[in-house]
Order: sequence, then structure tokens, then C-alpha cells
Amino acid sequence: MIAPPGWIILPISLVIGSFLGVVINRLPVGKTLVISRSRCESCGHALSARELIPLLSFVFQRGRCFHCTAWIGWFHPAIELASLLVALMVFWVMPEGWGIWVYAALGWALLAAAWIDARHYWLPDVITLPLLLAGLVVTWLNAPWAIYDHALAVGIGYAAFRLLDLLYLRLRGRHGLGQGDAKLLAAAGAWVGLSALPGILLMAGLLGIAVALPVALWRGQGRQTMIPFGPALAVGFFGAVLLANLSH
Repeated sequence: MIAPPGWIILPISLVIGSFLGVVINRLPVGKTLVISRSRCESCGHALSARELIPLLSFVFQRGRCFHCTAWIGWFHPAIELASLLVALMVFWVMPEGWGIWVYAALGWALLAAAWIDARHYWLPDVITLPLLLAGLVVTWLNAPWAIYDHALAVGIGYAAFRLLDLLYLRLRGRHGLGQGDAKLLAAAGAWVGLSALPGILLMAGLLGIAVALPVALWRGQGRQTMIPFGPALAVGFFGAVLLANLSH
């Protein structure tokens, strides 16, 4: 089957971004993801097609509901632009073919997971576990000789984070890492293999410190600073995937 031209992913990414906004808003509160009429959160007005054009509707309506003029907020254009950025990075790195779509889908899933974790301190299994399985399938199809290494990376990645969390719990009396973080690192192992895990952890750790230090200083000493690690881990994960494909 012939893959569509790679550039098509760029406009489509904006539509994907709109869907990711639905996922990020509805999944944590248990709402259905089945496509239904989008409505204004302020007045309940059912949005028309012209009010749902990614980015353009926000610009033309000056960020306000066409019906009640309530402020829409920056979330929707931000997630659409972030989705476009994911597509641009994959389009720049990957050669023409179905691989662009596979790795863009990975980036979009990580984007949703990171955003949810940043908001709710929770990485949903409905995202992390399919990513793990998808990574093993992609490895089997593209490099079957590496499947054992990637499967081993899944086990070691998960076990390492779980052991680290148990050690932290024993020393500090509270959890330092969630099971979602362990599952996301295991998913990273499924995609990039054992040798890439240290680099992912280094990148994620540096990003986490870069965020945690200013937050801790702002909140002041004596307060427990809870920082979600999922976004930093997702960036390290996706960065490692892009670098692996760039090197090829």
C-alpha cells in the first residue's frame, strides 16, 4: 500500500490536536471519548463547523465564544500547535512512508499523556500500555533481531522505577514515582531498546530538575514540592526515538 505524501500530516495534525484536547479534558474525569457535538463550556451552545476549525476559529473569534462571547482560553490553540510541532519534528526526521504516521501517532499519544500528568499527576494505562505493545510490534516488524533486547528493556525499565519508588517509600514514607512513570519507561524500552534507557533518564532527570528547582524556590522551603515526572519522561522518550531515526 502506497503511503500518502508526508506533508499531508501537517494540516491533519491540527485536527488531531483538537481530538487530543477532547481526550485530555474527558479522560481524567471519566467522560466518554465517543465523538459528540462540542459545546461551549460557558453557555452550552453547540458549536458549528465554522467554530471548530483548528486555530483559525480561535483567531477569527478572538478567543471568545461566538454565541455568548465568553473567553475560550488558550488550551485549545496550545494543544493544536503542540500537535503540529510533533508532526513537524517527525516530518523533518523521518523519510517518506508510513513511518511518519507511526511515529507521529507515538508523539501525539505522549503529548496527551504528558498533558494529563501535568494536570492530574496521572498517566493513564489506556495510553501507556498500548504504547508498550505498539513499541514491541513496531520493533518486530522493523528489526525482529532486536525484539529480545527491547523486551528486556521493558522489564528492566519497569522494575527499575518500581524498585526506586519502593526504596524512596521506605526512606521517606511516601511515594516518589508513580506506577504510570514505570509503565511509560517500560514503553520507552519497547520502542528504543535497553541501551537508550540511560539517555532517556538523563534527559528526563535534567528536565525535571529544571522545572522542580524554580517551583521549589517559588513555593518556599518547608513545603513538599510535587512535580509530575511524566512530561519530562515523555520528552526524553520522544527525543530518543527521533535521535534513533535521525541517526539512520
